Amino acid sequence: MQKLYYASGFVLLGDAVCTAVVEYAQALANVGKSDLVVVPGLSDEGLRGETRLLLGPASQLFTSPALDRGIDLDDDEAVESMRDKTRRLLPARPTTEARASEDHDSGGDFF
Repeated sequence: MQKLYYASGFVLLGDAVCTAVVEYAQALANVGKSDLVVVPGLSDEGLRGETRLLLGPASQLFTSPALDRGIDLDDDEAVESMRDKTRRLLPARPTTEARASEDHDSGGDFF
């Protein structure tokens, strides 16, 4: 379990959810975009519910470990969605097949 500090407070999130939120926030900031994400969270009063976070270039967030309160805050669907969105925001990388094809086309000799 992690504390995600956001604005003037914090919310408790599951480890995987918190990591996905921070990585997605960084990817959004890198391209100057914003998005609203909805994830399960636990308030500082101990109330479980949906947490809505507006992530963007001006978002200032940080995390710290929190005591596990025995409440399941994992959401595989939300994590996978944010990871997919994060991947789409990253610069394209050449694939191994594309590089092998280029090497073959150029003769592949490096002498």
